Parts: sequence; C-alpha cells; structure tokens
Amino acid sequence: MLDRSIYKKIRNIEVRTRKAVNQLFVGSYRSVFKGQGLEFHEVREYAPGDDIRLIDWNVSARLGQPYIKKFIEERQQRLVVAVDVSGSLDFGSQKQSKNETAAEIAAALAFSAIKNNDLVGLLLFSDKIEKYIPPKKGKRHVLRVIREILSQQKSSVKTDLGQALRYLNRVNRKSSIIVLISDFLAQDFQKPIRVLSKHHDLVPIVIKDRLEKTLPQLGLVNFEDPESNEIYSLDLSDQKIRAQYQAQSSNDSQTLAKFFRSLKLDHLELTCDGHYAAALTKFFKARERRIKH
Repeated sequence: MLDRSIYKKIRNIEVRTRKAVNQLFVGSYRSVFKGQGLEFHEVREYAPGDDIRLIDWNVSARLGQPYIKKFIEERQQRLVVAVDVSGSLDFGSQKQSKNETAAEIAAALAFSAIKNNDLVGLLLFSDKIEKYIPPKKGKRHVLRVIREILSQQKSSVKTDLGQALRYLNRVNRKSSIIVLISDFLAQDFQKPIRVLSKHHDLVPIVIKDRLEKTLPQLGLVNFEDPESNEIYSLDLSDQKIRAQYQAQSSNDSQTLAKFFRSLKLDHLELTCDGHYAAALTKFFKARERRIKH
C-alpha cells in the first residue's frame, strides 16, 4: 500500500503538469515528435516522378504494369520515458530533488502523449532494470507511470546507463520516441546511445542541481557520494577549489553536449528548481523549427 504522501505528490504533479500541458506543450507535441514510422496504406499505379524504390514488383507482375506502395504516417506513436533512479538522482538542494524533477518532466510528456492518443511506456533503471512498463494508452496508465517513478523501491543506488540503453533497444522493436532522463553521471554509455539513436528518436534530458555546477562559499564541508558512500572533504572557503570545481563541471557539460550534437540528437539540460516548463517549451519550439527546415 502506498504512503499517503505519495498520493499527494501524484495529485500535485497531475495538477501542475496538466496546466503546463494545456498551456504550453499540447499544441506543438505532434509537430515536435512526428514521423516516427510509416504504415502501408495501399498500392496505386506508378506515375512519372514516383520513387522507383517503392514499386511493388509482385503486384506489378500480376497486373502487367508498375504499381507502387503508398504509405502514411502512423497515427499512433509510442513514447517511452526512461528515468534514471540511481542514488545520485535523490539529491536536491533546491525546491525538488532531481528524482522529483524527472517525475514531473515524465508526467508532462506523458500527458501530452495521451492527449494525442499515443502510447506511453516507462523504464526505471539504476545499474539494474528496476521496472519496465510497456507502452499503453489512457490517463489511468499515465498515473501509474508517475506513481511508479515516485514510489519505486530501487534495489541498487549505482548506475549502468549502457545496460538500460541496450535493454531499450531489445524491447522496443518498433520505432519509438525515447526520452532519456538522467544526470548522466555514468561511464561507457556512448556506444549504446549511438546504436539506440539509429533506430529511435532519442531525446536526452540532463537533470542537474545548481550545487553540481557552482559551489557556495562556505568552510570545510563533507560530501558523500550516494552511489559509493565515499566521503570527500572540501574547503569551500578556498576560491581556487571552487573555481576548479566550476570549471570541471562546465567542461563535463560541454563534453556531453558535444557528444549529443555529434549524433545529431536534440538534448536539453535542466536544473531541479521547479522551473522546467519554460525551458521545455523553448526546447520544443527550437526542435519544431529545426524539423520544419
């Protein structure tokens, strides 16, 4: 049985994301995530200018003249939200933890999808596959997706992003929209991302806390790695240490962004301060303009 606080969180997320979807996302969702696949519609006679690769040779031979296959864009798309639930996502110095921010982003996308009668699936992963829910339709299903994100009792705090990506490639045979939400504090995921992005519309969303970018000016502070339990002591009164930390964080973000660009992946970095809606909308509009051109 779920804790009452989880039900309250689910209700709050439903209210906040429903408003965001109605005001910001639903108008551009279809144009932002379109053309995921084609389904056979009919055959018709070949006309000059048609692509000869679409000729149906069996039908053409039977009828004595060339016919081509006609396809239409699939009306129903498949959105799979893959959420990192490893220990590092529990951190949050602002209004929300990274995990709670991931849940809201997943909810906003899921509600947008069901408004377009699309299917929504979920993968929760650490260094194990914690939970996989195949894509389905409907509000009840979306609320289950959100509930699973918020109430998941993970079996590990470590991260294996590569394993999650390989799993997604195995279970999603049809071309899908895959939104990958993680802080990307992981190793050896570059090759699996390349493979997955060849078959699916992959959209990485990087979740960061502000303290992961810039450290405040304090004294001696102990930091604990949530995935290894190692303790690190840093003197935050030392400007040089803070500057080195900020430079390394900025370099890591730039390296990750450069990698995504090399694969021509639209990606977004968000902070868990509760103000994701405007950034998501801006991202959607930029992606829509790029697709149209």
